[in-house]
Amino acid sequence: MKKVRIDTEFIKLDQFLKWTGIADRGSDAKTMINEVNIKVNGQRELKRGRKLKKGDIIEIGERTFIIE
Repeated sequence: MKKVRIDTEFIKLDQFLKWTGIADRGSDAKTMINEVNIKVNGQRELKRGRKLKKGDIIEIGERTFIIE
């Protein structure tokens, strides 16, 4: 599990994908959210504006991240 530190109250899912380097552009993030099985706290997520907060766990394929 990779830890991702944020200095704000939350980060949106599409911003998270760009911040971690998983997506290069916002349009790439949007496509990934629709086509790749991305889970937030064990639930499939389709909203790119989903607010991720400290303690949230994000699963993208074999990779797992936790927001700190």
